[in-house]
Amino acid sequence: MALKTLGAKAAAALDKELMSTGAFSIDQLMELAGLSVSQAVFRVHPINKGRRILVAVGPGNNGGDGLVAARHLRHYGYQPSVYYPKRPKNELYQRLTKQLEDLDIPFVDDFPSALKSADHVVDAIFGFSFSGEVREPFPAVINALAETKVPVTAVDAPSSWNIEAGPPSEGVGSNFHPDVLVSLTAPKPLVKHFKGRHFIGGRFVTPVIANKYGFDVPEYDGLDQIVEVGPNGHKL
Repeated sequence: MALKTLGAKAAAALDKELMSTGAFSIDQLMELAGLSVSQAVFRVHPINKGRRILVAVGPGNNGGDGLVAARHLRHYGYQPSVYYPKRPKNELYQRLTKQLEDLDIPFVDDFPSALKSADHVVDAIFGFSFSGEVREPFPAVINALAETKVPVTAVDAPSSWNIEAGPPSEGVGSNFHPDVLVSLTAPKPLVKHFKGRHFIGGRFVTPVIANKYGFDVPEYDGLDQIVEVGPNGHKL
């Protein structure tokens, strides 16, 4: 059975539907997404492997997922730090930032230095809606992620990758292959180019909505908000 995926238009439509007929708010969806990411990090990088988690955050919803994940990781006992160079003025992101500040989670300005002391990195820079050119200051950040030996978990899409075609053929991100990918709601077509550990975080999607968009909601265990799947979409 081939892994069923959602392209960019379908993924955007699904998000809108979750917030309309699904009755979810964007805050709820971001909270559930960030919780899923934090559980994946906990699964692949338990605390005994090192507490220092560096979260690279972009200016959009993918970045918001990263901010939520950082908060949960702090409560799990990790020591997250956040690189957040492009902060939107939107109230939602300001509240998420304040929540981290109240937990004394540091915001760092020097990504290369922070990366040197990290045990694990969360790539929450760009998600499935990314297109076009990677703009400053993110080219150097993505290149550093591509070159580092520190394990990287990508949120929904490795930053700079095209949702359909995967990594760019040249330039920024062409050699970026994170160790872990957390697909939110449903996998995107780029997963066919991904070779690491793959998790799905979409336990909140109802069967009715999943059927409408032509994908399956995997079977989640117990309290888990994530499920690890193989290339064929089967649960591992």
